[in-house]
This record gives sequence, structure tokens and C-alpha cells, in this order.
Amino acid sequence: MVDKVKSDAAEALAGLLFDGMTIMAGGFGLCGIPENLIAAIRETGVKDLTVISNNCGVDGFGLGILLENRQIKKMVSSYVGENKLFEQLYLSGELQLEFNPQGTLAERIRAGGAGIPAFFTRTGYGTLVAEGKETREFDGEMYVMERGLVADLSIVKAWKADAEGNLVYRKTARNFNPMMATAGKATVVEVEELVEIGALDKDNIHTPGIFVDRIIAGAKFEKRIERVTTRPREEKTKEQA
Repeated sequence: MVDKVKSDAAEALAGLLFDGMTIMAGGFGLCGIPENLIAAIRETGVKDLTVISNNCGVDGFGLGILLENRQIKKMVSSYVGENKLFEQLYLSGELQLEFNPQGTLAERIRAGGAGIPAFFTRTGYGTLVAEGKETREFDGEMYVMERGLVADLSIVKAWKADAEGNLVYRKTARNFNPMMATAGKATVVEVEELVEIGALDKDNIHTPGIFVDRIIAGAKFEKRIERVTTRPREEKTKEQA
């Protein structure tokens, strides 16, 4: 059996990074992002990256640290609202951006992982999203052709894994991670917990190990919250107390 478990993020990424490559990075906002692998990529200084991710982290965290280090040349994303630097770099022409409706982005990644080169969707027809793309009529409705997406490397965050690379994601972290795990020429995963082979419920494995090349147990997870929203705590009356 190939030894997929590596000691740290630097070892897991060794030999996989090069200037001008395309990287898929899992997560939604700051939920389920491979933060240890992102930090290791920053340390290598690899540049001119095309990054496929729902968003680009926030200022100073997640993929935002690669933006700050000017390592990203182009983003393929669907949401950029929490990152001021992203906005500034795009408006100044320093960063290329390929905007996608969120469902379209998810399906482009899923299609790429499934070996489907293109598909048609109604989403975006008649808008800027459709400019320069093939359109076609099916059953009286107009559709836009979208290309599947693949990457040189997918970096993924999971909750649990065994040494064979079988993965389980936890709740909202099961967002873009599973489909990205299938769409990279190489897939590197960081997990919160490594378990013995056979410890995972076989009926509840979200990503089979066949898609995973290397695994690390993350050194630390900050799990930041993008925007904290709370309501005032109600004062208890003497009767309630």
C-alpha cells in the first residue's frame, strides 16, 4: 500500500508546486478551508497561481494570505465580498477574475472530476456571464455552455481520514471539498483526526481514498468566523431566575 500519510504540510506538498499552476482550494467562506496547506503554499513563494475557490478568504487569513503575498494571478470564484484586498487588486488590474454563479462553479468542478468537458445550464443566459460562450436552445429554453474545471492540485479539508485516504467531512465543511477532491491531478488533504483503517463507517465515507494522494493531520485549526452576528442576551426576571 502507498504511504499517503505525511508528517506535515510542507512534506505533503513537496514536488507538487510550480509557478503558473492551477490550484483548487476547498471551503466556503472560512468554513472547511485547508488552512495549514494554504500557509505552507505561502511559505514556498510559488507564484502566478490560478486559484479555483468559492471565495478568497478574508484579509490576513485563508487564501487572503496568498493575495497579500502577490502569489495569485487569477481567481475563479463566485463570491468575493469579505476581502477588501481582493476588491482593490481586481479594480487596479493586478488580479484577474473569472466570476461564476455559485451553482455553476460547483457543477463545473463536479463535471471536471467526472470527466465531463462541458455542460449546458440556464443560469446566466442573457447576462454578462454568457458573453463569449456558446448558447443553445433545448425544449424552448435557452442554455449557456460551461466548461468543466480541473486543477494541477486540489487542497482539501476533511474532518476524519484513515491511512487509505477515505474521508469524512463535518456538516457545512462538506461544501466544495468533496467535488474538488475528484478534480485535481493530485489531491492533498488535511484532516482534524486520523483514524485506523476500518474505523470509519463504510456507508458514511464521503470521498473514497482512490481520489486522495497525500494526507496530513493539521497542526492547528483556527476556524475563524467571518462575521459574528448575535442578538442581545435577554435579562432574566427574578421569576425566571
